[in-house]
Amino acid sequence: MQTIIREEDVMLLQKQLSRQMPTVAIKERIKTLKHLRSVILSHLDEIEQALFEDLHKSREESYMTETGIVLSEISYQLKHLKHWSRKKRVHSSLSLFPSKAYRVPQAYGVVLIVSPWNYPLQLSLLPLAGALAAGNRVLLNPSLQSPATTSLLQKLINDNFPAELVYCLGGSIDETNKILEQKPDYLFFTGSPITAKLIMSKIADKLIPTTLELGGKSPIIVDEDADLSVAVRRIALGKFINCGQTCIAPDYLFVHSSLKQRFIEQFKAFVSSEFGENPLQSPFYGRIINSHHFDRLSLLIEQDKVIFGGKTIREQNYISPTLIDSPAPDSPIMNEEIFGPLLPILTFDTIDSVLDHLRLQERPLALYYFGSKNKDIVDKTTSGGCCINDTIMHIVPHSLPFGGVGNSGLGAYHGKASFDTFTHYKSLLVSHKHIDLPFKYPPYGKHSYTLFRRLMRENVICKLLSPTF
Repeated sequence: MQTIIREEDVMLLQKQLSRQMPTVAIKERIKTLKHLRSVILSHLDEIEQALFEDLHKSREESYMTETGIVLSEISYQLKHLKHWSRKKRVHSSLSLFPSKAYRVPQAYGVVLIVSPWNYPLQLSLLPLAGALAAGNRVLLNPSLQSPATTSLLQKLINDNFPAELVYCLGGSIDETNKILEQKPDYLFFTGSPITAKLIMSKIADKLIPTTLELGGKSPIIVDEDADLSVAVRRIALGKFINCGQTCIAPDYLFVHSSLKQRFIEQFKAFVSSEFGENPLQSPFYGRIINSHHFDRLSLLIEQDKVIFGGKTIREQNYISPTLIDSPAPDSPIMNEEIFGPLLPILTFDTIDSVLDHLRLQERPLALYYFGSKNKDIVDKTTSGGCCINDTIMHIVPHSLPFGGVGNSGLGAYHGKASFDTFTHYKSLLVSHKHIDLPFKYPPYGKHSYTLFRRLMRENVICKLLSPTF
C-alpha cells in the first residue's frame, strides 16, 4: 500500500499535511481506528506467534496482556471520540461581555512513538490508538530487541495504512535520532529512565512536548493484618507475568516480620501450583528477552540468599521464579530496577519504618499495599499508581490514567487520558464586533480602578452571562 521508503520522506510528508490541516477529520480517524481493529483481529495467530518467539508468551497471556488490552482501548476511543473532539464552551469574563470562550481540541501534528520490547504490541498500539484518535499523524518506532513482533508490526501497519497517516519504522536507535533531528510535534517514549534522560538531553534545544513512560522499583507492603492467601496469589501474578519483565511489576517486598515464614511457604506453594515443580516445562511461564538481559539478571542472584528458585539456563534465556532473602541495602538488586522474575523479601515491624525507607527512594511507577492501613499509604506516599490489596490491576480501568511521577515518568495515558495527552487544547475567544466596552481603553478615569476590581472578580453575574455548555 505504501510506496515511500525513507523515513525522512515520510516525516516530511506528514509534516506538510499537518501544517495544512493540523487535525485529521473525525470521519477519517474513526475509519482508521476501525481498520486498525480489523487488522489486529485478522492477524491474531501471527501476533501470538511473534510474541511467543520474542518472549515465550502463551496464547492466553498474549491476549490478556497485549492484544485484548489494545482492542479494548480502540473500542473505548471509538465510543467517545466524537464527544471528546467537540469544542467546549467555557466561562468567559464579565469584563469581556458579550464574548464567548471555548476550549478547542486540536492535534499536535506529527507524533513519534518510541516503544519498548517487553510488551511490544501493547506498548506500541495503545499510544498509537490515542494519537490517531486525537487526529495526529504518527511515526511508530518499536524495539529491535523484540524482532519478531517489530517485524510483524512493520508489515501490518505499512501494508494497511497510508504513510501520510501512520508509518512503522524498523526499530533502530538511528531511526529515532533521525526523526528527532527533524523535530516531530510530539514525542511519546516508553523505556528506562536512563534512556529517557539521554533522549531529553538530545532534544532539549528543540522543546518538543513529551510524555515519558518509565519505570523504577515498585514496592509491595504486606502488613500484619493482610489476607495472606489473597496477597500471595496477586503478588505472584503481578511479579511473574511476562517473566517479571513488566514496568509495574512488584520489584521488592516488605512483609511484616510476624508473617514472613507463612508468606514464604504459601508463596512457594502457589507458584508451584501455577507453573508446576519445574516452570521450565510450563507453557504459561515466559523467558527473558535475550542473553544480554539474562546475564544482567543472573548477576543479581546471590545464591546463598535464594529461598527458592534461582535456576538458570542461558541457552534458553530461562530464569525460574526466585525469592531472595533480605539482600543488603547496598546490593545491586536493591539499587536497580530488576525487570525479571527475582523478588527480594524484606521484613518490617512498624509501617512507619517502611514509609521512612520509601521517602528516601525515587518515586516509583507503582506501589502495592495489602492490609488495613491503606489511608496512611495513599496519603503519605507518592507513586505513579497504587493498588490496595492487588498488584498491576490499576492499568485496567479506562477511567484511570496510567503514568509515573518524577523518575518514573512524565505524563499519563489510557482512555480519555490518551486523547488528552495527544491533544493541544487551543483557547478560543470570540468577541462581538459591534459591542465594545469603552472603559477598557486609556485614558482611565478616577473610578476605573474600582470598576476593574469589581469586574474582574469571579461572581454570579459572570457565570450567568457565560454558562458552560
